[in-house]
Amino acid sequence: MPVITNVACRWRPPENRRLELSSLFSPFKLRGITFKNRIAVSPMSQYRSREGYANDWHLVHLGRFAMGGAGLVYAEATAVEKDGRRTHGDLGLWDDAHVDALKPVAAFIDREGAVPGIQIGHAGRKASERRPWHGETPVDLEDVSERNEAPWQAIAPSSIPYADGWPLPAEMSEEDIQRVIRSFGQAARRAGDAGFRILEVYAAHGFLVHQFLSPISNRREDRWGGSPENRRRFAIEVARSIRANWPEEFPLAFRLSATDWLDGGIEVEETVETAKALKSLGVDMIDCSSGGIGGKERPRRMVIEEGFQTPFAEEVRKTAGIATMAVGFLWGGKACEDIVSCGKADMIALARELLDDPNWPLHVAEELGLDEGHQMWPMESGWWLMKRDRLLKKLGLRQAPDNRT
Repeated sequence: MPVITNVACRWRPPENRRLELSSLFSPFKLRGITFKNRIAVSPMSQYRSREGYANDWHLVHLGRFAMGGAGLVYAEATAVEKDGRRTHGDLGLWDDAHVDALKPVAAFIDREGAVPGIQIGHAGRKASERRPWHGETPVDLEDVSERNEAPWQAIAPSSIPYADGWPLPAEMSEEDIQRVIRSFGQAARRAGDAGFRILEVYAAHGFLVHQFLSPISNRREDRWGGSPENRRRFAIEVARSIRANWPEEFPLAFRLSATDWLDGGIEVEETVETAKALKSLGVDMIDCSSGGIGGKERPRRMVIEEGFQTPFAEEVRKTAGIATMAVGFLWGGKACEDIVSCGKADMIALARELLDDPNWPLHVAEELGLDEGHQMWPMESGWWLMKRDRLLKKLGLRQAPDNRT
């Protein structure tokens, strides 16, 4: 795929003093990287890859969020090993050959003023799964006949299936564990080569790193299981491996499930200790999510409402002394402004809200009275929208908001 070299559209900060009144739209620095605002595009799996390679879909899907004003754009969960994919459609960084296909994606995001990020992970016992619209169940012979997609053997800390009806994963040997740890480090190196400037480890939602962390899925009796210290050992070694291969000036984040929402599972107090341990190894931010370890059914303790996971980000930030990202059922601009301004989290992340409206950050800036005349939009669209509003107002054909020119 050719690298796009046109730089005419690169974002430049508008001369807008109103931005100084907002916490959500204030710059944020981690290590040597500065985000123009606190709005992140959460990793969203698209299942459009073949053999792990990015394509035009990923360029357009992620590029529109950079054009829409987000400060950080994460590429989706990307497998560090071929057998660590969740589905046949997952992105991959298990081979040096994957790098060139991702370079145009990272370069475009960067040129539009957002920081390009990528999430890396291993599915563990959730590997060899159908895409959600094919049933979100284990791959079987039907997939072979209909899509030429065969199942493969999943691995896990313990030989415990993800849910009823799922195959038993193979319990990982010491050799397996060390190989996967090295694979995270090599994937991090490739991510840097591709042009990404922040890396997030997928250690939540029932994927492999979370499987080691949670006593629900980790029943090992060796140094990788049992006590909280042993269960977090895998995450710690993954962080070490990545930091040995990831530039010092680039930030490293972990997405953690702060609670399993299940009796006998992880609670936020244990997550705080995990965050402290990761911070000591060079992890810079915790993306605070929850759940995902106990099968497909939502746990009874899990009550979903707007911003329901934000208290986890606040607790980890306050108690572990590390930057956090709030994520999950966030959609209100003023509510997100309050999360940052009140010190509940350093950044907020949205996913499906941005699928519905990729220009959400620009619309929120207008809602908060920070943008006048579409100054914050790319010139190629903002100029025309400004002209439209002026004409409509002049002709009285359509009422423009009071804070528009």
